[in-house]
Amino acid sequence: MENNEQVLSCILDAGELLLTAGAEVGRVEDTMGRMAHAYGFVRTDVLTITASVIVTARHENGEVLTQTRRVTRRETDLARVDRLNALSREVCHAPLPAEELRSRVREIADAPDCAPWQRVAAYLLIAGSFTVFFGGTLRDSIAAMLCSLLLYALGRLGQRLMLQPIVLTIMQSAAMCFAAFVTVWCGLGQSVDKIVIGNIMLLIPGVALVTSLRDMIGGDTISGLLGACEALLRAIAIAAGCALVLMRFGGAA
Repeated sequence: MENNEQVLSCILDAGELLLTAGAEVGRVEDTMGRMAHAYGFVRTDVLTITASVIVTARHENGEVLTQTRRVTRRETDLARVDRLNALSREVCHAPLPAEELRSRVREIADAPDCAPWQRVAAYLLIAGSFTVFFGGTLRDSIAAMLCSLLLYALGRLGQRLMLQPIVLTIMQSAAMCFAAFVTVWCGLGQSVDKIVIGNIMLLIPGVALVTSLRDMIGGDTISGLLGACEALLRAIAIAAGCALVLMRFGGAA
């Protein structure tokens, strides 16, 4: 019985990690069900919402186990989702011992998503290219790239301080908008609105919104609505942060 509890706990760890990495609810439930079946559980019922995962499984020896996990954060890490999917397929092909499974899941959880320089390069490229895409000049693009470095730094600081995502988003958008004004005042940038919109693209929760729509289309209405509300709140936070600065300095650009 203890071994079955350990196995189910490891499977729940994998499901929690999938959910926090941005996987849709259907993928989380299907992956957990397949892994549980590979370990001899004849029936597995999984309930997943954005803040919780509950699993009840009945083993072929008659044991019925229930475990739950509170999910306090969500992010987007598709590389982690891919690694967990690969682990799931490996387990379905040849089940691993409980301790090895736990070790593999922990290894995936602790693995960095990418090198810091790669993330910085992505911020620079996205901000600069979208600024030009929306009609900005080359000077605006360079200014937007400098502002994106501030976004990156604040994001890392917020993660270390464990700030709430909504609060962090307001801080990032306000600081970025003020930095856009500074670049124009210094003569580097030419158009505040083009610089701001290029950086806003880094904050928009597009993946979260699409995932919530996929959940609703797949029949997971509650999870989809919760995810859509979270994405909407994030969008409102972006607008609020920019509005705080624009109301104060909007006429000074």
